[in-house]
Formats: sequence, structure tokens, C-alpha cells
Amino acid sequence: MNDDGKVNASSEGYFILVGFSNWPHLEVVLFVVVLIFYLMTLIGNLFIIILSYLDSHLHTPMYFFLLNLSFLDLCYTTSSIPQLLVNLWGPEKTISYAGCMIQLYFVLALGTTECVLLVVMSYDRYAAVCRPLHYTLLMHPRFCHLLAVASWVSGFTNSALHSSFTFWIPLCGHHQVDHFFCEVPALLRLSCVDTHANELTLMITSSVFVLIPLILILTSYGAIVQAVLRMQSTTGFQRVFGTCGAHLMVVSLFFIPAMCIYLQPPSENSQDQGKFIALFYTVVTPSLNPLIYTLRNKDVRGAVKRLMGWE
Repeated sequence: MNDDGKVNASSEGYFILVGFSNWPHLEVVLFVVVLIFYLMTLIGNLFIIILSYLDSHLHTPMYFFLLNLSFLDLCYTTSSIPQLLVNLWGPEKTISYAGCMIQLYFVLALGTTECVLLVVMSYDRYAAVCRPLHYTLLMHPRFCHLLAVASWVSGFTNSALHSSFTFWIPLCGHHQVDHFFCEVPALLRLSCVDTHANELTLMITSSVFVLIPLILILTSYGAIVQAVLRMQSTTGFQRVFGTCGAHLMVVSLFFIPAMCIYLQPPSENSQDQGKFIALFYTVVTPSLNPLIYTLRNKDVRGAVKRLMGWE
């Protein structure tokens, strides 16, 4: 501790993740539910990654980006869920300072990357539906790889900025993070200096990486809807609705909770609500993505049959 009562968390070596300690009767139930969804996430996303890699019919831009999304969801859930399961199961709720710093960086980086990647996927659908004759030219493999790299780089760069700003702030005496993982707003509440500059930076970058991607996605789908309405073929309409409807559902499941957390002013009530909203988009959404994309997808069903030797 320094002369004016401020401490650096690294000198203490740990944080306490309060998580759902206020509802001890829920912790066992939450452990079982979270474990089930986490296993679903691992199995479902690994299934998509392996299938997309092995089946040559799925070596298309759409499935290349879906493979990236599945890998992203695997990393995203693994950056926070194992720690949550440990905290829910036992009395220890601690995380080391280094562990908290690493978790903050990867959760923020992967979340931001997903925002950008979902925009890229919506552009792919726009090109497929609205510019079908130029699709192979627009979505050239090299350009697809460039878009994927740009998504990852933008996410990790944004996270580096926020993480460094957050961990430079001197913290007050207690180390109780009122969340189930290390995130920027929860850590800013531990500071004993003015954090308005950090909060403003967070609000601006959240707007850039949440609102702007959402506007671009909705613009793409506005053009897609117009193109679909002009279609004469019922089969073509159903195919477009199948692939685009799945993507739009994934977008809704990700962006609506993100906006509820990062684009509203903090309050005492919103802290507890925020935990359950965050639980939804870190646990439930990544487990549903494989189901949404594969349940009624003929390409995936055909790939499974070929892999099993059924056709």
C-alpha cells in the first residue's frame, strides 16, 4: 500500500470473484447448468470445425467464417467458464492477479473479434444473395483470409488498449470483483481514483465495436430482404432464409445482451442483472450457435452422410 492508501492488486496477488455468492442456493444448480452448456459448446463447435476441415464441399467462404466463429466460441467460453465452474463448486472464489489480467484480455479480445466477424459473415451473405454473379470474385479465398485476420487483429488490439488502461489504475483496499469473471466495468468499480476517462473510452469503443457492426449487419440484411422479395423461385427463397435466418438469430443472441451490458449507464440493480445477462452470452449463446447453423442445413447434413459413408 502506498502513502495515500491506494494499493496495486499485484502486490496482494489475487482478486475475489464474488460471482453468484449472494445466491448460495443457486450455485449447485448453476454449476450443473453451466457444465452442461459448456460441454454442448465444446462438442458442437468441435464438430463444426472438424466437419468444415474434412469435407471439401464445405470449403466455401461461408463455412470458412463459420469455422472461425466456432473456434472463437471455443476460446471465448474456455477463457471464463472453467474458472466459473471452480468457483461455483467450491468455497474458494479467488483468481490470481496474473490470471485476472489474462482473463480480462482474452474475454474482451474474443468478444470484440466476434462483433467484427459477425459483420464479415453478414457481408458474405449479402454478396451471395445480392451479387451472385460476382460472388466468387468478391469473396476470393485470399480476401476471405484477410477479412478473418482483420477481425482477430482488431479484437486483440482493442483489448490491449483497454486492458492496459484498466490495470494501470490504482485500486482501493478490497479486491472483491462483483462479477463471475474479470471484466473492465467490474474492475473500474474497485478504483479509488476518478475513472470517468476510462468509462468514456469504454463507451466510445463499445459503440464502435457494437453499434457500428450492428448497423452494418442490419444494412446488409435490408439489401438481402429486398433481393429475396424479388425472387421468383420458392426453393431459392427457402435456401436464403435458411442460411441468413440462422446468421440473424446468432447476431440477435450476441448483440442484444452485449448492448444491455455495455451501452447502459451502471447502477446497483444493473450489476446483478448484468451477471445473468453475461452468463447468457458467455454460456448459452456459444452452445446454441452450432445448433442454429446445422439443424436445418442441407450442406452440413450431406457432409455428415459423406463422412459416415452413408452416400
